[in-house]
Amino acid sequence: MTAFSLMIQGTTSDAGKSTLVTALCRLLARRGIQVAPFKPQNMALNSAVTHDGNEIGRAQAVQAYAAGLAPHVDMNPILLKPNTDTGAQVIIQGKAVGNMNAVGYHEYKNIAKVAALDSYHRLAEQYQAVIIEGAGSPAEINLRARDIANMGFAESIDCPVIIIADIDKGGVFAHLVGTLDLLSQSEQDRVIGFVINRFRGDISLLQSGLDWLEERTGKPVLGVLPFLKGFHLESEDAVTKSPIKTDTNATLNIVIPIMPRTSNHTDWDALRLHPDVQVTLVGANETIPPADLVILPGSKSVQSDLAFLRQEGWQDYLKKHLRYGGKVIGICGGYQMLGEQLRDPLGLENQHANTNAPGFGLIPMETVLEKDKQLKQRQGTLAFTTKSTDVTGYEIHSGVSRFSQNVMHFSALENGEKEGYVSDDNQIIGTYLHGVFDHPDALHALLNWAGVDHAATFDYDQYRNSEIDRLADSAEQHINIDALIKTCRAFQKSN
Repeated sequence: MTAFSLMIQGTTSDAGKSTLVTALCRLLARRGIQVAPFKPQNMALNSAVTHDGNEIGRAQAVQAYAAGLAPHVDMNPILLKPNTDTGAQVIIQGKAVGNMNAVGYHEYKNIAKVAALDSYHRLAEQYQAVIIEGAGSPAEINLRARDIANMGFAESIDCPVIIIADIDKGGVFAHLVGTLDLLSQSEQDRVIGFVINRFRGDISLLQSGLDWLEERTGKPVLGVLPFLKGFHLESEDAVTKSPIKTDTNATLNIVIPIMPRTSNHTDWDALRLHPDVQVTLVGANETIPPADLVILPGSKSVQSDLAFLRQEGWQDYLKKHLRYGGKVIGICGGYQMLGEQLRDPLGLENQHANTNAPGFGLIPMETVLEKDKQLKQRQGTLAFTTKSTDVTGYEIHSGVSRFSQNVMHFSALENGEKEGYVSDDNQIIGTYLHGVFDHPDALHALLNWAGVDHAATFDYDQYRNSEIDRLADSAEQHINIDALIKTCRAFQKSN
């Protein structure tokens, strides 16, 4: 059986690259083909931790799940986590190598490309197929030099490319024709066809446009994927504020602030999908509504996001919220903000040594940012419930937190460690565990703690798997997958 690779590139960000790679991974796995996802370079604040303690983009962890694999660092060897408007933490093969501005990273790309190719070739040797996701658009003229995310990478490994566009955004034919025209001849030659994503309506009304596109470009339209109503897949990066469920019979109102550097926002996906919960996301300059529970999420730049929350009035809001019996959960960076002091002696966040900031003062705890990042998969039980309740999650943080007095802990981990915090009045929880709501038993217990007496059972993992199946079934119906596999193998043989 001839091994092959295929790269999915998009006309824009959020065109459907991640979803198509996810669908193809599931469909190839169903056919008994050993397939792995790969993305050479990812820019996202939504990351995942592998079992061996490395950090990769969230989308590649989801794609690995679709393929029936455990996430591995080689699936996303370069991860950029923005911490300012012009700079990011650079993570190479799972480990942070430092902060760089855009110009500095552009100079560093030649080094980064070596790591990307190294990881790709390891996957290509182990699997029968590698499905590769591009980043943004391949037609960004200012980023073409030293490109390692799109056509530059495809040319380096000599693989075929599909270009996908989102018709729901409008201008789909201009997007596809314009993108192709801006590519070099050799890059155009490796494009084996187009996929149009999120189409609504009668396909016959689109047919004349498809015929024109194929005649104009000489490239086939491999498929038109329909808009999937209510579809949910963990977001690669952007926080979506639109509702992801339609029922409004919620008994618990949760409010979550969206900060400039909010990270790992998939933490609350299970809550947004739960039938007993209404989640309201509050951005800058928006009125903060009443809530039963406030969740302070993770942050890539804790001190600056803390200053943002103060500016937006969250400190006074939290005091009033707690005074009237409301509850608060802080996760990772949000947990650190609830403490008494945040210290950054090495300038890891602000690039100025010895920067300190007072926290909200709701937990007797000080946090110091240290050079080595904590990257761990965690299992244990909730420590504050009478019933033994399993909890799972993962840690991604540089801060080390220490309490100034004895406290009740949130969880008892399997290695004997005590983790997190629960206030004496049972109103505040703090934890470093991302994904804490994903385990159905922990989710049920935390909703009980927050005031839902008879919470419905909801298994997020089961729901996620069914949504990936729904996506794959749709792709199977609208793309000739067997013909696509044959085309990719023929391309591999001829090159």
